[in-house]
Amino acid sequence: MKMEKAVMNRWADGIRDGIPIGLGYLSVSFTFGMMAVSCGIPVWAAVAISMTNLTSAGQFAGISMIAASASFLEVALTQLVINIRYALMSLSLSQRLEKTVKTMGRMGISFGITDEIFAVASTKESKVGKRYMAGLIFVPYIGWTVGTLLGAAAGTFLPEAIRSALGIAIYGMFLAIIVPAAKKSFPVFVVILIAVAMSCVFRWAPVLNQVSSGFVIIICSVTAAIVGAVLFPKREERGL
Repeated sequence: MKMEKAVMNRWADGIRDGIPIGLGYLSVSFTFGMMAVSCGIPVWAAVAISMTNLTSAGQFAGISMIAASASFLEVALTQLVINIRYALMSLSLSQRLEKTVKTMGRMGISFGITDEIFAVASTKESKVGKRYMAGLIFVPYIGWTVGTLLGAAAGTFLPEAIRSALGIAIYGMFLAIIVPAAKKSFPVFVVILIAVAMSCVFRWAPVLNQVSSGFVIIICSVTAAIVGAVLFPKREERGL
């Protein structure tokens, strides 16, 4: 009979894994804070947005629409399209949580799910517990909030070149997460290639390049995941 791997449930392990994400979020949210203030949003409101949302694409799109005086319905629908992928990530990650994590704990964890946090948690070989997830979410949350505060306070004093450079930090951080996973696992590598290929099609193909970025993310991620599940099914191991 094969022994089940121990559950990963130490706060310290979550903190350790969350530090690189938090540092990356610090620079990106710094840019968000500056952009929010430049759109006429008060410093306290910019910080409140980051504390209650924790979504880079959604927040950047949101303040742009606020600056353009978009309606509440328009903003809400845009946020739904951009952020609906987090619901899919939460459903997927819920299968990796230990059984002792109850409904309130799962709801708290779902609030803190981001692309990078999901990528780190989902690549763990064992199931993860609420203490590990709390540590993993805590540092990025603090980094995102503090970065917004610093950026909003700094306003527009930094040169445009530096602000633009800070905006690409999140992409480098995400590559640092997915590349090692792709090198270790051929199925992960194939799924990433499928998602990248589909993204390129939606970016340059006529008609398809008119699809909103939020829907593109959803279509590419779901399709790549389905193809990966079909090509590389994971058999459940049962003890005899």
